[in-house]
Amino acid sequence: MITGKTGVYFMVADPIEQVRTPEIFNKVFPLCGDDAVMVPLQVSPKHLEGTVRSLFASATTRGMVLSIPHKTAAASIVDRLSKGAQVANAVNAIRRNDAGELEGECFDGLGFVKSMDRYAMAYRGKSVLLIGAGGAASAIAAALAEGAVSSIGLYDPDTAKARALAQSIQKQYGLPVSVQESNDPSEFEVVINASPLGLKTTDPLPVPTDRLASEAQVCDILMKNQPTPLLRAAMDRGMPVLPGFDMLILQSPLFLDFFGAHKAADLLRADDSIARDMLFPAELRDLVKRAA
Repeated sequence: MITGKTGVYFMVADPIEQVRTPEIFNKVFPLCGDDAVMVPLQVSPKHLEGTVRSLFASATTRGMVLSIPHKTAAASIVDRLSKGAQVANAVNAIRRNDAGELEGECFDGLGFVKSMDRYAMAYRGKSVLLIGAGGAASAIAAALAEGAVSSIGLYDPDTAKARALAQSIQKQYGLPVSVQESNDPSEFEVVINASPLGLKTTDPLPVPTDRLASEAQVCDILMKNQPTPLLRAAMDRGMPVLPGFDMLILQSPLFLDFFGAHKAADLLRADDSIARDMLFPAELRDLVKRAA
């Protein structure tokens, strides 16, 4: 029951319909006796800063999670950034500290590599093609660089954005990072879609699937339309695949700890099957069984 004492978290995106974080938070809060709720909000980029500042002016606002396309813009709104958020130049979680300042953190990259580790998808020492250069892609690139991949190729139609990300990762980690002229995946051992391609059924494929190397591992971080056409094509060829659900599930305890909801974080960390049962479609249940 929502009362006048209920703490409120917000999930902010544009579009909002693909987000799944509110389902996880609102499932977990009652199980650990936390009087809290998460509310999804569709907010356009031009209204992001005003929305963030207005919501955090309320004492009952406990925190905010951000998704497409707000993660990079949010980095310039908050007062303080964690080291990880600075490297990625992206924020997907905001809280208010005791001094009233807004602090930003980015958990996408850690959630992603934790997901790869859970499903024993090898990335250390591998060549990676990363499609996209936005907030989530930036965080994933940083996490993969820290996880000792051999090289990263970046492809984004916005070549200036891809170039800026490549320079940042090379400077921070000394890792070979190239800006690709095309989305041809044939030379890469790990292929990751970290772009919005696939949110709409009319979207083109992130990569030409007939050019995937036979031993490639294919990941798609989208929270909608899973398994995506990219993953379906890879599954048809017997390739290991990874959807975005587990990336969200494994960063959810990190969100909750960041917000001070430690009971909820501990509950999910001990057993996140409630989230996996809720999010994974039937076609991808084998992944869940392997990780159980």
